[in-house]
Amino acid sequence: MTAFDHTPILIGVGEASERIDAADYSAASPVELAARAGRAACEDALPGGGLAAHIDLVAAIRQFEISTPGAVAPFGCADNMPRAVAKRVGADPAHAILEVTGGQGPQHLVTELCHAIAEGRTGMALIFGSEAISTVRHLQAQGESRDWSETIGGQMEDRGYGLEGLLTVDLTKHGVRAPIQAYALFENARRAKRGLDRTAYGLEMGKLFGPFTKVAHSNPHAMSQEVFTAEEIAGVTGRNRLICDPFPRRVVSRDQANQGAAVLLTSVGKARELGVPEDRWVYLHGGADVKERTIIERQDLGSSPASVEAVKQALSLAGLTMSDIEIFDLYSCFPIAVFNICDAFGLAVDDPRGLTLTGGLPFFGGAGNNYSMHGLASMVRALRARPGAMGLVAANGGFLSKYSVGVYSTKPKAWAPFSSKALQAQIDAWPAPVLAEQASGEVSLESYTIDYSGLAPRAVVVARTADGARVAAMTDRPDIVEAMIAEEPLGSVLTLGQDEKGRNMIVGFRAA
Repeated sequence: MTAFDHTPILIGVGEASERIDAADYSAASPVELAARAGRAACEDALPGGGLAAHIDLVAAIRQFEISTPGAVAPFGCADNMPRAVAKRVGADPAHAILEVTGGQGPQHLVTELCHAIAEGRTGMALIFGSEAISTVRHLQAQGESRDWSETIGGQMEDRGYGLEGLLTVDLTKHGVRAPIQAYALFENARRAKRGLDRTAYGLEMGKLFGPFTKVAHSNPHAMSQEVFTAEEIAGVTGRNRLICDPFPRRVVSRDQANQGAAVLLTSVGKARELGVPEDRWVYLHGGADVKERTIIERQDLGSSPASVEAVKQALSLAGLTMSDIEIFDLYSCFPIAVFNICDAFGLAVDDPRGLTLTGGLPFFGGAGNNYSMHGLASMVRALRARPGAMGLVAANGGFLSKYSVGVYSTKPKAWAPFSSKALQAQIDAWPAPVLAEQASGEVSLESYTIDYSGLAPRAVVVARTADGARVAAMTDRPDIVEAMIAEEPLGSVLTLGQDEKGRNMIVGFRAA
């Protein structure tokens, strides 16, 4: 066996989905959707080849309903989701993994397991994930239930939630508790840098995602196949309500999805031994995994430089520049996640290469943590159709917090191990703003959002004190919130005080 025989490759991909209005709708559980995708991945690599028997490791992406402490799966779940899927696929692996929470998981696992395969610690690995959130909500609305609980037992490496370092008390107590509020702060910070008013920035978001809807339209696994113009995406209407300024519904990741996806990996030597045709092989040419610091500790709320550096490292390892990439799938939970990469590398929103292979999270579907497994499946198929082309998958987790990147091609590349430890050390050493837990008196607004998800709109802001310290604040006072809706909040001066809980409350608003 030559050294090249240890080179890891992706050999099979599979997807499964169902819509509640389809004639063949079966209300499949998450485990069944993942199993359908896993079986499809084995067949994709070698039809009728019995590859499942050779899988010695399975890794599952954590479902949304078990992604946070105290969360409850409404219909129950398997005690060992990776092995529940493996059993249905026909595999009996020596090792099973349940990955941490975050959309970076699929790409991170590919990078990790490529190293394990190259080092001889794993022979063949199947990674998968799934969600059935649409089915759960549909059945609950019909007054129906299911029992999806299973006792499988056996070994499982549960890696925990991995939520450390994502949010801090100063933000959560001021109303930033979910991704949409955090991303809205990022988006409005970028709008401030761009010098755009609300209408102009809304249209910019619409122009970004308009082409995504055309891709989703032709994707059989997309949860929404309706094509929208930029104006239809940006325009606030009854069907496209404003959720959290500046986000109308159509630019927000679609959580109602029934989807599963899987990727099968092995080594060149193992693939040859088993007779997997070379036209199925896709190589990982470069990658990176980094973590950004907490939201409040970032120097610039309008960008994620750690994500950009991850892309740069992956390209460098592959010996490429962004102009060499012919196929993209950029994580698109909210516009800022895509804009961040476009801004850094000079990519136009209408780049003829396209920025998504699936249709993106607001249209294809993006619930939970498994979106990028679909991006990887789409990338493998696209690269097989264009031998020698270079593709880039960028996967995001948390609040632009965890970023994993992979550069792929059917073009052979001997394996060389890599690490992001040195890059992470650089990121950790970047300067951070001074933080103020409390502030009183006048402060200048840095970014904001108006959250419409409650009974009444609420304003959440990040501001700077006179000496430059950063502070979080909020208000649900109707007069102030309405003034911030009617006038431009960016560039405004706020007056802060504290409530009985010690929270910074906006008690005055003066537009620029």
